[in-house]
Amino acid sequence: MIVIQGKLPRRVNVAVSGGVDSMAVEDFLATNHDVNIMFFDHGTETSMDARAFLVDELHNIRYKEEGRNITFETESIQNTKQKSESWEEYWRNERYAWFHSYDEPVITCHHLDDCVETWVWSSLNGEGKIIPYSNRNVIRPFRLNKKHEFINWCKRKDVKWIEDSSNDDTRYMRNYIRHELMPKLLVVNPGLSTVIRKKVENNYE
Repeated sequence: MIVIQGKLPRRVNVAVSGGVDSMAVEDFLATNHDVNIMFFDHGTETSMDARAFLVDELHNIRYKEEGRNITFETESIQNTKQKSESWEEYWRNERYAWFHSYDEPVITCHHLDDCVETWVWSSLNGEGKIIPYSNRNVIRPFRLNKKHEFINWCKRKDVKWIEDSSNDDTRYMRNYIRHELMPKLLVVNPGLSTVIRKKVENNYE
């Protein structure tokens, strides 16, 4: 079961990548909310594929799902990457610059697995940190859900999603932690997600 932290307005802006997390959240919210899909094009081949996928899915949603009010907006890279930025930082900075240009809230689809990975990464760099509920107008109301909840939702509801092959590239630190470190850490502490979930529950503003 997918759970939400906090109360959401009737009309919501949802950052959607085409992956299983955001497609599950979009479909979940569209049952009771007017959804504005926000897609950020990172200028990569993967982004081009995801955009084409979403446009096709949006067309299907509009014409096959009665009673759903769904709109679609997109933005692309605006600035040149600085030498001091990693690619991950660069793409994130560009996405958030767009999100922060909105006056109303923008929902991202961070989940509990993301929180665990971020806590591990930050712990290895000094102090364990929890992904906060909000960053200015950006809110993350789905942090209490494990990724498998989103996968299960999409399978039950026959919601399509697209796999980003770059998520398997362990040259990116986030992917290295996910694929190389997390399996070993869960052997040491199988209840790590439960530990971090309690921290997430106490980190709600």
